[in-house]
Amino acid sequence: MFKEYDVIVVGAGHAGCEAAAAAANMGSSTLLITMNMQTIAQMSCNPAMGGIAKGQIVREIDALGGYSGIVTDLSTIQFRMLNRSKGPAMWSPRAQNDRMLFHLKWREMLENTKGLDFYQDMVVGLLIKGGYCYGVKTGLGHEIKAKSVVLTNGTFLNGIVHIGEKNFGGGRMAEKAATGITEQLVNHGFESDRLKTGTPPRIDGRSLDYSKMEEQPGDQEISGFSYTNTPKPKEQRSCWIAYTNNEVHDTLKGGFDRSPMFAGRIDGVGPRYCPSIEDKINRFAERDRHQLFIEPEGWNTVEIYVNGFSTSLPEEIQYDALRKICGFENVKMFRPGYAIEYDFFPPTQLTYSLETKLIKRLFFAGQINGTTGYEEAACQGLMAGINAHRAAINLEPVVLKRSEAYIGVLIDDLISKGTQEPYRMFTSRAEFRTLLRQDNADLRLTELSVGWGLATTERSDQVKKKKEEVEAIKKILFALSLEPQEVNQWLQSLHAAPIAEKQKAQKILLRPDVSLNDLANSVQKVGEALKRFSAESIEQASIQIKYEVYIEKERELVQRMAQLEELEIPETFDYGKLSSLGNEAREKLIKIKPRTLGQASRISGINPSDVQILMVYMGR
Repeated sequence: MFKEYDVIVVGAGHAGCEAAAAAANMGSSTLLITMNMQTIAQMSCNPAMGGIAKGQIVREIDALGGYSGIVTDLSTIQFRMLNRSKGPAMWSPRAQNDRMLFHLKWREMLENTKGLDFYQDMVVGLLIKGGYCYGVKTGLGHEIKAKSVVLTNGTFLNGIVHIGEKNFGGGRMAEKAATGITEQLVNHGFESDRLKTGTPPRIDGRSLDYSKMEEQPGDQEISGFSYTNTPKPKEQRSCWIAYTNNEVHDTLKGGFDRSPMFAGRIDGVGPRYCPSIEDKINRFAERDRHQLFIEPEGWNTVEIYVNGFSTSLPEEIQYDALRKICGFENVKMFRPGYAIEYDFFPPTQLTYSLETKLIKRLFFAGQINGTTGYEEAACQGLMAGINAHRAAINLEPVVLKRSEAYIGVLIDDLISKGTQEPYRMFTSRAEFRTLLRQDNADLRLTELSVGWGLATTERSDQVKKKKEEVEAIKKILFALSLEPQEVNQWLQSLHAAPIAEKQKAQKILLRPDVSLNDLANSVQKVGEALKRFSAESIEQASIQIKYEVYIEKERELVQRMAQLEELEIPETFDYGKLSSLGNEAREKLIKIKPRTLGQASRISGINPSDVQILMVYMGR
């Protein structure tokens, strides 16, 4: 019934979809196995993509040839560029999406991907022999062989759903948990643990009084996520802001004795940066209100997502508390919020390619590695799919460095430091964020991906054209002189100091209160010189000119730190012989087996003197 595949991907969430698409687009015969074909790329929690640092990741996925950016743009109902008041390194795109349309567009793109097959079944075990994974076993009794396998099980491994004092097996509400895989891998020497996440109640938007809330419209200009010419929405839906109050908090506290979190029925650690509402009012007892984002679930539905009200309290407590929010007095609840507890495998058990250290040709991606968020899952899936394909045809894996992408930061953090709580990406985790901006992901990554065989030559040509345009714009601005009478009236309108003699346009652009778009729109000579260039190229040239000093300093730092990254540690290196290392350092080095001295230096518990000892023993 089944042929032998090059790559099998288990799970069709965000990680699984990107993994399957990448492997198939690179030429591998690929099978995507999911327990339910109707929930491919399901947005299990918030119907939104992007945000702080997460938006950078989606743009990187797109630059590498993944699908998440395109699908997001096709299903966007509201777009906002966050942190516009800060420097470009902090700008982060975010989209509110149509939940059903997101799923449909993902499925449509996957079904149109050559070399990708689908099968609906539960994977209950892996085919393993001689330290290699060569396929999967399904609940219907099939053994399907493959050269590489990618596990992207999300929250389904022995998942338990909690609502108040009730709990039942499930990977999501109304979907059964996956069993068998954890137990088999533990028997093969893997370490597993439990994590927890949660989701808020969904409510009927017709029952809300929006006049009592603050409207949050989208941006007038939608730049979107994909570097392709994917159509952007011509209109947008507003979100709304509401607040809890002391009455809401008192109602919620009345149910704390029945909370699975406070009663100790949940063992797993929850996400620090997306806590439940009961956790928030417990930890921040001094606050008399918490902000809630009231977010529509799509174009053609009345269903509303109450962002900020994640909870696992009993349904009646949730309902009573919601009714005490201003504007929610007559609220109708579609379904309650809940918590879910599930198995994950500490990611220090992986190599940089996301292949497991214990079993060759077996890759992990997404929440199975302890991450939280669609974007974090999707980028892992992309890299796991790329490397599963390369393993299937006996090619060396490819790895993104910390200085090349947020994706590189995320994977390095996971395998070097591990995680004891759901890992979420922030801009602060990246030491080179001036280089890793959302606006230049295509310039950083597309040529790399073309070399790997994933991104198309069409994308390569587009990047080449953008680079040429940016250089041409910079050349014009460095050469173009502006007379005082051409710019002073405009500068004074900005309350900026006028110029006394002619200056190059580039020098005027260096002023913090001057943008290139405004300069072009207000000074005819500049506007005429730049009218043939795209808005994207103009913005890129402006950023490069304004932040040239900072960008160059960061490049120098990358070069200095690269010295440690280039010092590879042999796989056979015997840490046990280093008597001068402390016990903690020795144990962690033996467990993680860092690939380079740079990675060793980032392992928690390894200090600079330990790195120096390693350098001595390596003859450095």
